[in-house]
Amino acid sequence: MTDLQPFTQRELRDAFSRFATGVTVVTTEAASGPLGITANSFTSVSLDPPMVLWLPAKSSRRFTPFTDCKTFAIHVMGAGQETISNGFVSEGDLFDDLDWTRADDGTPLIQDCLARFHCETHAVHDAGDHAIVVGRVLDAQHRKGDPLIFAQGRYGGFASS
Repeated sequence: MTDLQPFTQRELRDAFSRFATGVTVVTTEAASGPLGITANSFTSVSLDPPMVLWLPAKSSRRFTPFTDCKTFAIHVMGAGQETISNGFVSEGDLFDDLDWTRADDGTPLIQDCLARFHCETHAVHDAGDHAIVVGRVLDAQHRKGDPLIFAQGRYGGFASS
């Protein structure tokens, strides 16, 4: 890794995939009804004020509803929730088979996730082929359990030591 060589977009994606991430499903209320999308680009930003961020891809059909919304929720998926994660990769309206409710402001909230952050949109910034959506956390909930992990194009988890 001492010689810096030009890299392809595929090589860059493969290098990024070596960084294991958690898996989230982000939800909002769109004009068509509840909408969700799977995202692994999520991080905490600040404790005071409480803020988080995530990055939707501009190429997604669901980009505009998530960058225009007033509120959204980020659901951290737990081990065993691959089906929920996989479903929201390609489809945004898979709520019929989920246990979910609405927050007072209408934001769809998936039940039994590992953690959930109900947010109001604080800022949206351009970031190449993505946008950075910064949310101010209105409420945070969590339960015990192991997270769903994603790396190198597949799900995984923690190994017992």
